[in-house]
Amino acid sequence: MLSRHQERAPLNLSLSFVTLLVVITVLLVLLMRTYNSLVRQRNTVRNGWSDIDVQLMRRHDLVPNLVESVRGYMTHERETLEAVTRARSQAMTAGADLLTRATAEMALTGAVGNLFAVAERYPTLKASNQFLLLQEQISSTENRIAFARQHYNESVRQYNTSLAEFPRNLIAGPLGFSPASLFAADASDRTNVQVKV
Repeated sequence: MLSRHQERAPLNLSLSFVTLLVVITVLLVLLMRTYNSLVRQRNTVRNGWSDIDVQLMRRHDLVPNLVESVRGYMTHERETLEAVTRARSQAMTAGADLLTRATAEMALTGAVGNLFAVAERYPTLKASNQFLLLQEQISSTENRIAFARQHYNESVRQYNTSLAEFPRNLIAGPLGFSPASLFAADASDRTNVQVKV
């Protein structure tokens, strides 16, 4: 006959094994949930950037038409037109680096805004249907860019916060997740624009 101590030994061993198995299963489930959550958030950030990129390309397509529509009216504003063309070219060739791209796109925004400000001095230009249509399309695109940028930056904020929270911060780096950059204005874009009339 087995003693009580001998009967409990296999029972304690199997209970320990089950407990270990439950702990490992819970940890694996938590790891999978964390990983999947970070993947979803990273994809949301990438999708947000794609939305911005689509609107930036739309603006890049509209700017040459705008420059051509005002060229005949603004014969004395060659420098303004060249600044817009130069800013568009720099924005289109800025590459994938977010900071460089954001700086170039903000410069294009400023150049187009300056063109619209200068156009105020030309009443016949302001009465041109083609100019008014392009102005409306670019303004609409700028609003879309602003909305997409706001959505992107909020997605980046949520993603970066998730990366920094415990316990995700312990596993995010080893799993290949790194913080995303905000699409923000640099210091030169925060200065007041001087419009000369």
